[in-house]
Amino acid sequence: MKNTLMIVMLLILALVGYRTLQPKSPTNSSTIDVATETSPVSVATSTSTDFDDIPPTYIDTDIETASTSVVEPVMSTKSAAQSFSCDGRQHCSQMTSCAEATYFSNHCPNTKMDGNHDGVPCEQQWCH
Repeated sequence: MKNTLMIVMLLILALVGYRTLQPKSPTNSSTIDVATETSPVSVATSTSTDFDDIPPTYIDTDIETASTSVVEPVMSTKSAAQSFSCDGRQHCSQMTSCAEATYFSNHCPNTKMDGNHDGVPCEQQWCH
């Protein structure tokens, strides 16, 4: 009985504390009198920087005109040869692109990225 009474008292104290710590209901202080000074008009104040960190969203509801991006694997490693170097990685799970996998497969020893030996590495992950 003593434990039950203690639990009830703690719950009541928690409820009272919760209600006292809640913010008071906002007053309508953001209304100003613009035209006739008799009818209040609500004005939302925001700056352009409020929306700068939100990425744009493009929605095309027409399926026939919806754009789809086609990613072609890069099979030429001429420009990529300067940015990649053999560092011991051997598996597709260690690569970050098709170009990188192709470079490693063509230039580095002991790679295990072209299982069917057709010259295209990482066909399931990177070079579809």
